[in-house]
Amino acid sequence: MDKLDELTNRIIQDDALSFLEEIPDGSIDATFADPPFNLKKRYNHYDDKKSIEEYLEWCKKWLYHMVRITKPSGSIFVHNIPKWLTHYSCYLNEIALFRHWIAWDAMGAPLGKTILPNHYGVLWYVKSKEFKFYDVRAPHRSCRECKVLLKDYGGKKRLIHPFGTLVSDVWTDIYRIRHSKRRDEHPCQLPVPLLERLILMTTDEGDVVLDPFTGTGTSAIAAKRLGRKYIGVDIDKKYVDISTEKLLKEEPVTINGRYCSIYLDKVMTLRDKDYTVIEPALQAAPLVVGGSVLKMLRLPYLRKQGKFESDTQDKHIYSYAQGQTAIKQPNLLEKHSRYSTKLDE
Repeated sequence: MDKLDELTNRIIQDDALSFLEEIPDGSIDATFADPPFNLKKRYNHYDDKKSIEEYLEWCKKWLYHMVRITKPSGSIFVHNIPKWLTHYSCYLNEIALFRHWIAWDAMGAPLGKTILPNHYGVLWYVKSKEFKFYDVRAPHRSCRECKVLLKDYGGKKRLIHPFGTLVSDVWTDIYRIRHSKRRDEHPCQLPVPLLERLILMTTDEGDVVLDPFTGTGTSAIAAKRLGRKYIGVDIDKKYVDISTEKLLKEEPVTINGRYCSIYLDKVMTLRDKDYTVIEPALQAAPLVVGGSVLKMLRLPYLRKQGKFESDTQDKHIYSYAQGQTAIKQPNLLEKHSRYSTKLDE
């Protein structure tokens, strides 16, 4: 058993830089970092108040190692605020290949003379043109009450995919963790669906995902749910203990044998190539326009929502039953027009 095998599927208490230096070159399938933002956040054992020069010099060191340890087929992801990502990208452009700046729509707080910051960024870099990538889909956005599609596809509704659109580089459907009952004692906890989408896009079952700033284990949880291996590192024993305890309760999640991201019984992300296998487990709904059924849509909700049912010793799937509800699409110009001079009675 080599050193990497000993570290796999563990959350380790260590300094990020010291740990990364010991990882062999080109040995990890995907690396993800959500480092401290240098915004005076209250961590237990980390000073989040460095000078700009000191902070950026420290960041260059762990960024170098993240690229070094990633396989030629792998991906490097870094999450932060735009202020720091601009510096990261200047350095990463010298040692890796840029793929995307993913804008994650998440409300921030205005600081001084500035417009309202309304997104975090995720930089995506690779090491070669032979990197792994899979098209993934997110469900169509719809009204929570009436289920009407929020995007006006106009006369092209007949052509839309039954489940949802291919994911772009702007993510508006994954939300920050607002409710205290779902938060851990950590100042910067990310939602699991965010990591699940990145992992589904760029890794295969059994691949290793490494996070040198794992916090309370979001990346490790996402990896385990999707049948990947994980290595998590954090300098704080409290966060390591929280992550380890949470991971004991997690199991791989599949629908009809296909991994996908599910949050609160809603499918958040699935691979395009897996759609036809997952489709029978999703609620069906006729798309009705002008009194006629254009096509059948698949909602992101499981036909029978509830607990997991054991499929095998290691994996779990959702069970489902029949059921469908019609979605009637209104003519958006019937009652509201930019030429109106008064509200409709």
